[in-house]
Amino acid sequence: MDRWTEIELFVQVAETGSLSRAAAVLDLSNAAASRHLAALEQRLGARLVERNTRRLYLTDTGQAFFGRAKCILADLKDAESTVNATASAPSGTLRITASLSFSMHHIAPLLREYTGRYPEVTVHVEAANRYFDLIENNIDVAIRTREVEPDSNITIRRLGETRRILAASPRYLAQYGRPQQLADLQRHKMLIYTYANNPNDMRFTRDGQVSTVHVKGLLESNDGQVLRAAALDGLGILVQPTYILFDDIVAGRLVPVLDDWDLPHLTINLAYPSRRHMSAKVRTFIDFIAEYFARMDFERKWTGHW
Repeated sequence: MDRWTEIELFVQVAETGSLSRAAAVLDLSNAAASRHLAALEQRLGARLVERNTRRLYLTDTGQAFFGRAKCILADLKDAESTVNATASAPSGTLRITASLSFSMHHIAPLLREYTGRYPEVTVHVEAANRYFDLIENNIDVAIRTREVEPDSNITIRRLGETRRILAASPRYLAQYGRPQQLADLQRHKMLIYTYANNPNDMRFTRDGQVSTVHVKGLLESNDGQVLRAAALDGLGILVQPTYILFDDIVAGRLVPVLDDWDLPHLTINLAYPSRRHMSAKVRTFIDFIAEYFARMDFERKWTGHW
């Protein structure tokens, strides 16, 4: 029997919980589907599926095999795409996820150029300030500011590094004064990003000296754009990555404060499901954004002091 059909059938059974539905997806008769499943279990020498009158259930061995089998099928499809004519002309829907701020500042401005190069690719951007499970949510590429992924099936490619800085509008500083030392932050109006690690305890370093300051927020939000808008309106001092605030600082809309101190830097990474044969749409986007970061010299700009 066809081993690929056996594996495809097993994956469909695992996902649908029904042999008849799996057979329908693959255009097989129920009898043929039963023979394929039995042949797979016999060849592996293990029971993969338990049956009752209402539903099929995977055994522990079946659960373990399902994860590997799904990856094998995905690899096969990717391998076929590399020798298919479409491999040289990427097509399909490219699903990207990143924070709202990164999506606004560094994905949306690239889309005209990227889709101009690859007009057969439709881009779907899932802007969210939380980390999706890439495989469960069918995400092709994520841009994240964490250095490791808990899932070993996820590949990481480093894009660059960025400082996190404190900044306020000239209007705010004219009204409340500019903090001269870290302790001054405790009397200022702070705009706090709640998804940061320990957002109310800021750990600063300078020349080997380490100091932690506890602050209370006038405004707290899980989105950097809310805090940026509030800072531009003179509401307080915010802490955000330089990749969000760079243009505002260059234009003078925001002013860095206590810039001789450093908060922990962030590493910006691409994360994507590991594949031996990467689809053309994913490969082209990863190379495209990496070239963009290098061309714009972002790491040098975003890690410097003002």
